[in-house]
Amino acid sequence: MTPDPTARPQRPERPQRPQRPQRPERPQQRRSDSQPSRNRSQQMPSQRTNPPVPWLYDEQEITPDPSASFVEYLRWMRSPDHEQKNPTKVQILQLAENQADYRQRLEQLNKRTKLLAERGQQGQTFQVKSSWRIRVGGHRGPESMLLPAFDSLGMPYLPSSTLRGVARNQAVRDLMQQQQLNWKQANKAVAPWFGDLDAPNKSNQAGKVVFLDAYPLPKHMGLSVDMANNIWNWDNDNLKYDPKPNPFLSLKEPTFLIGLRLASTCQDLQVLEKVKTWLIKGLQSGIGAQVNSGYGELLTAGTSHKDDELLRLPFALQGQLIHGRQTFTDWNWNQHKNQWQTRGKPDAEVRPIALKSMLRYWFRVFAGGVLSTTAVQTLEGQLFGAINPQQQWGWVRFHIQDGRVIQREPRPHKGGQNDACGEQEGTLILSASLNLEETVRQPVQQLMKNLTWMMFHLGGVGQGARRPCYSRKTRERAPWYRGATLIPESKEAFWELPDTPQDFQRRFQQRLQGFYDALQQLTRDSVNPRQLRCNPAPQRSRWSEFADANCRIIACSGRIIACSGESDYDKPYALAVLHDQDLKIKDRRNQWDYDGDLCGKVRGGVTPSPVWIANLANYQVATVFGARETPRSTYVEHLRQKTENRQFAQVFPFN
Repeated sequence: MTPDPTARPQRPERPQRPQRPQRPERPQQRRSDSQPSRNRSQQMPSQRTNPPVPWLYDEQEITPDPSASFVEYLRWMRSPDHEQKNPTKVQILQLAENQADYRQRLEQLNKRTKLLAERGQQGQTFQVKSSWRIRVGGHRGPESMLLPAFDSLGMPYLPSSTLRGVARNQAVRDLMQQQQLNWKQANKAVAPWFGDLDAPNKSNQAGKVVFLDAYPLPKHMGLSVDMANNIWNWDNDNLKYDPKPNPFLSLKEPTFLIGLRLASTCQDLQVLEKVKTWLIKGLQSGIGAQVNSGYGELLTAGTSHKDDELLRLPFALQGQLIHGRQTFTDWNWNQHKNQWQTRGKPDAEVRPIALKSMLRYWFRVFAGGVLSTTAVQTLEGQLFGAINPQQQWGWVRFHIQDGRVIQREPRPHKGGQNDACGEQEGTLILSASLNLEETVRQPVQQLMKNLTWMMFHLGGVGQGARRPCYSRKTRERAPWYRGATLIPESKEAFWELPDTPQDFQRRFQQRLQGFYDALQQLTRDSVNPRQLRCNPAPQRSRWSEFADANCRIIACSGRIIACSGESDYDKPYALAVLHDQDLKIKDRRNQWDYDGDLCGKVRGGVTPSPVWIANLANYQVATVFGARETPRSTYVEHLRQKTENRQFAQVFPFN
């Protein structure tokens, strides 16, 4: 039978859909919504299970591929309300840091940058290296975790838009200075290089240089756990001690490959060179967050920021060292508290932000003794940078060159009893930021130089800043050293150490007067060190950490004394007096203990000691806040009574 040509062909049968594979069951959470399990801290030791894991489900061990970005770690991170959220946050950051291996991907990305930039000889590449750490991007992840910029595949990078912004901003600043333009005029004047939609010349309406994303070199990727800890905050007119360690990720000493090329509408290689020069200069000034604190500086080979330097001082630190983050250690079951615990291991690192914070502290101390708190907060923001009430760059930037750990701190067990004392060294560099105008450069330099001198002669830095370094090797248990001694290692006459307490008194008052003179120039307020402010009268458990009328600074030396039959454990004289049996009080167990209102305390909330002691070889310098009230007044009186006249000098107040 012949088929009918007008008939519609028969529709073929639809093939059967393959059977969907059975979905694997999702791992069960330990706790269900309907029957919440008991809190782990309430579990009996016999009921305890495995140590906490940083992952979403306790039973499911996650083993990320080494090439997995940190985004994958976040995907499987434990729930925000986990009872061990803070330690596991540290743990997951450290896991990502230790396991990350992005070499293959970064090799591909850098190869791509070279191909795109150098094709047709219309572009070029160059490398820049971070002198310390850098955090660009400002991403905020779970638990307010700060993250560096990641691309769509989770690789750390410098976005091309950031690089273009750095170069353009630098170009605007240069034109303002060279051609005496204001910001708005200079912003229009950069159009021949960066483009402007409103430019009258159409050829200048688009940018002439293409910026490529910049990736770290594979061997210098630098993904590293970092830590921020804002210890002191303004609480109305007073300083409030409120440390809040916040671990996050930054890049440590990475080297980036930068790629630039001319746009298709431009053939002028001079345009490319000009933009490259601005970019290098802008990168040298720092990019990203915390540029005042040593973050973000990127240098090409052979460049430095020496022209901007205000101060350069080699130094050493002995005793308790400057620490960065706490590395995660294994979980241990605490039988007494019936819970899992982990003790972090401090990681020593020479951090410019630590010295900057200490300079900031001493600035508040001395400025707060002669200026209103409003004036102190205003100038503090201008000098050091601020976020509140508005974000601003500080006038001064802080770096440390060649910072290194010479000797790790002794091991915290019996085997470390004979270990050498911890030691760090480096060169502190204070330099002018782009915001510092020439009209105030001289008083700012004078203020910071005198302030740095006082910081080095009144205390240390880091965890043991309030006590000089002293040995505890005669004790039965670690720590084998306490305190920290900060030592300037400059041969300039400015840094020479006076020989006697009386010499120190004269030198200190010269330095402090230099600080006050600079303060007066900057604020244009009357600053009279003989008319100190009377901040709220101190009480036994309350004092202000200002060098005001209630503060005393004393230089003294004496024989090491045996106090009431107790050993002084070879402590420096001023510290031995502070720990004298006569100044101890009885605790809740009726045992003699240090007075928390004199020596500080950790039980019932941490309270820093109101007494700073620095050991300057032949004598010590004791700074006592709230010294008009007991027990601080008693300590000052003890120092005066126990010390020979020729070995005692009150260096502050002046009269």
